[in-house]
Amino acid sequence: MKNVKYQIAVAIGCLVLGIMISIQFRTVKQSVGPVSEYRARELAAQLKKVREENVKLQNVKDDYESKIKEYEDTASQGSVYAKILKEELDQARIIAGIEDVEGPGITVVVDDLKFSEKVNYPLISYSMLLELLNELNAAGAEAVSINDQRIISTTEIRQIGGIHININTVSFAPPFVFKAIGDPKTLEAALRMREGIVERLENSGVAVTITQEQLIKVPKYNGVIERKYAKVVKEGEAQ
Repeated sequence: MKNVKYQIAVAIGCLVLGIMISIQFRTVKQSVGPVSEYRARELAAQLKKVREENVKLQNVKDDYESKIKEYEDTASQGSVYAKILKEELDQARIIAGIEDVEGPGITVVVDDLKFSEKVNYPLISYSMLLELLNELNAAGAEAVSINDQRIISTTEIRQIGGIHININTVSFAPPFVFKAIGDPKTLEAALRMREGIVERLENSGVAVTITQEQLIKVPKYNGVIERKYAKVVKEGEAQ
């Protein structure tokens, strides 16, 4: 029994370390316009360095995930106490967004049908996507993705020029496809409330399509998160 408890403790420790190391790859911003030969070489060197660092981070992340899987398999074969801890660990992984999940929910497609490259004026802003996401969360969505990017605590949604919006450091243009797991009727009703986000989007010329589904899949988050400053407050420490 003590051995199983030890294995569970190590598994949880590995999970924490894995999450601390995991999820947000660094990127090098692309320059706009002509650059000098020296600057081009400098950017190429930076890009090479970042790619090498990302490979190392991914290898470490994969190693921790492998260890966690090993401890989980061991725990699942142990006592009732160990199985309860494993169930709690599984729930923590789902909440953290590092597991693929499926269940009933809705698919929401938000598209800027009137956009013209000549005008270069987007109807869909990052704030609209954030508001739609907030409504889904408030309505009890248990997992959400946008264009197959899992939404987690560190996800950024920000305009980066023109029609493009960054989600988890990846640039997207319309359409934006939300997948949300939860009660389909409740989720759709929250979005379609009078003077709500969908009504305002449609009034501004944005096309919104909502489909209730009995089974949708939301992918896990595959990036790497680095936590340098946040630390767990130990019991008894001064606030």
